[in-house]
Amino acid sequence: MVKYSSNQLDGIFAALSDPTRRAIIRRLASEGATVTELAEPFAMSMPAISKHLRVLQDAGLVSRTKDGRIHRLQLEADALKEAIGWLEQYRQFWEIKLAALEQFVTKPKKQ
Repeated sequence: MVKYSSNQLDGIFAALSDPTRRAIIRRLASEGATVTELAEPFAMSMPAISKHLRVLQDAGLVSRTKDGRIHRLQLEADALKEAIGWLEQYRQFWEIKLAALEQFVTKPKKQ
């Protein structure tokens, strides 16, 4: 079994727990964007968007570059690999359990 850093995983899952941050991740998956572009679809203040972006940055899911006054953000998909690896362990566990349940349910009953 692979060992994962609980602090890093905690940060990733905490960042992904919010629907606004998941929407930002979805948007950045297609291409980078400025803070203003990311804030556009949300009915919230720029300071609120900045807080969401800070959480994503702290989790390592987003990186920021600055060109003058323009802040551009990019998705750091490698950070998601750790979360996917952790989840994969449990997917395998549940597949085994569900296969056993299916076998139990479909097995002919003795009378």
